[in-house]
Amino acid sequence: MQFIQTHDQLSALFGAPSATALRKETDYLHPIYQRWIEASGFAVLATGGPSGLDTSPRGDPVPLVEIIDDKTLVLPERKGNNRIDSLRNLLHDPRISLIFFVPGIDETLRVNGSARITADPDLMISLAMDGKTPACALWIHVDQVFFQCGKSMMRSGLWRQRAAENPTPPSAGEIFAALSGGEMNATQYDLEKPQRLRDSMY
Repeated sequence: MQFIQTHDQLSALFGAPSATALRKETDYLHPIYQRWIEASGFAVLATGGPSGLDTSPRGDPVPLVEIIDDKTLVLPERKGNNRIDSLRNLLHDPRISLIFFVPGIDETLRVNGSARITADPDLMISLAMDGKTPACALWIHVDQVFFQCGKSMMRSGLWRQRAAENPTPPSAGEIFAALSGGEMNATQYDLEKPQRLRDSMY
């Protein structure tokens, strides 16, 4: 197996980026990019730290994040599984990356920057959902923003109806049952899951 090991080898495979690809990058939240973010209720967040890398989903009613100004976003940390891998990483390495999705739209928006964790009481109150405040929030400084074309979405058919011939993924209950050595009951877990999620949403 041969592997690419130099920048020159890599560049030879792809060539130079187009002028359009470079033009769409900014170091701030251009008003047109702010409109995109305001339409998004879901993003994937990436961080890195001493224990390794982490990517995790974030979702809320639109908009997911609050735009403070053209260099600052605020992302509330809602109730989850309490692993807080992303937050632990940020204490060691503030670099952060987000990719914002809008259902049915093939294009995405990528934001790179740095984040600090805040539990400021007034801010937490302003970010409350269903009367419940987040445990904390990420105060994100924006360094780089760019629009991502929709080719990957189009190739995957992500927003199209799932093809009948595609493999069916295991349910959450099946996963837990397998990883617990059968100690958990898959059917019972899956039956109780919808109500459990509704009860613990915020």
